[in-house]
Amino acid sequence: MPRRYAPAVFAMVLLLFGTLSFATSSISRAAETDLQVATFAGGCFWCVESDFDSVPGVVRTISGYTGGLLMNPTYKQVSTGGSGHREAVQIFYNPEEVTYAVLLEVFWRSVDPTDDGGQFCDRGESYKTAIFANSPEQIQVAEESKRQLELSGVLDQPIVTPIAVAGPFYPAEDYHQDYYRKNPLSYGFYRWRCGRDARIEDLWGKDAHRGIATH
Repeated sequence: MPRRYAPAVFAMVLLLFGTLSFATSSISRAAETDLQVATFAGGCFWCVESDFDSVPGVVRTISGYTGGLLMNPTYKQVSTGGSGHREAVQIFYNPEEVTYAVLLEVFWRSVDPTDDGGQFCDRGESYKTAIFANSPEQIQVAEESKRQLELSGVLDQPIVTPIAVAGPFYPAEDYHQDYYRKNPLSYGFYRWRCGRDARIEDLWGKDAHRGIATH
């Protein structure tokens, strides 16, 4: 190629690459805007991520902290207690593939909603269950789901899981994200030792929902 044409060709390549990149990012942003968010606290957020990543229609999950007043809390601050925050997971889902009502059914059947002291072997405020609604519609659906579960008589103890309006959500440290994928052996041992699946099966029987690492 003649040297005098090289700068022009290079500029055209950059322009084309930039156009394609912009188009791709625009499509990604458009896809993101079509997603909705559910926020659940179900004890250890490693397990909640695993539980919901196995649900068709769930696009991604983020472990974090919510429900308290402390800004930008750390895992140590939350797990020590006193922050008001709970370990929680934001669940980004495609409403054309899965409804919020279905996600609630998965949530109920992957936790012990009768336990007011934590979840399984994890005790304390930060491990308590909660539903954090991101819209008035979610509040209505969650309250009706809880009422129907209470009326069903499936559980022989009162449901203590609160339904609250979602506040600020703070993503947890990077090493907590997708922990069950990054550390499958230690995660699997933790989940077994904590008795999560055993208790869920005891509560829910064949309707129990377990995460990816326990399939």
